[in-house]
Amino acid sequence: MSLKGVVAGFILALVVIPLVALAYVRSGYVPVATSAPPLPLEHRLASWARKARIGKEMPTTVPVQVTQQNLQAGADVYRQNCAVCHGLPQQPETLLAKGMFPEAPQLFIAKEMVTHDSVGETYWKAANGIRLSGMPGFKATLSDEQLWQVSLLLSRANQLPSDVEQHLQAPLNMQ
Repeated sequence: MSLKGVVAGFILALVVIPLVALAYVRSGYVPVATSAPPLPLEHRLASWARKARIGKEMPTTVPVQVTQQNLQAGADVYRQNCAVCHGLPQQPETLLAKGMFPEAPQLFIAKEMVTHDSVGETYWKAANGIRLSGMPGFKATLSDEQLWQVSLLLSRANQLPSDVEQHLQAPLNMQ
């Protein structure tokens, strides 16, 4: 095969592959319902992209101290803005959370806690949200202090003071 044939084949592949992908997307066969299974490699590619971006941009210093007051304020923020999707300790998963895709992690269930994440990583997720996951960014609706308070709360979810834990365990009033 000549170099000319290889170059022509390469150019043809650069044109045909995107056209086939476009035809697949436009055909209506791409699963978009929350009940549909993910595309091959969807979870892995999204995970790689999310980890790389957060690692590049997350804050490395925490401007808010771990105090009883900040943990209690973080619990208030969490109950008002996060619990409907991410749950509360010893409370059943909400109906809203059950219908999400991808599933929202229930942050007070041991295997899904974000206590292994740095406070800066949790802050980045709360502030910016995560595209195509249902996780909104709260940068425009919560103050920087509130974002740090809820991030501190979640980083210590498995070792909270009893009064903060009790506050979180109260059922949500979803009217």
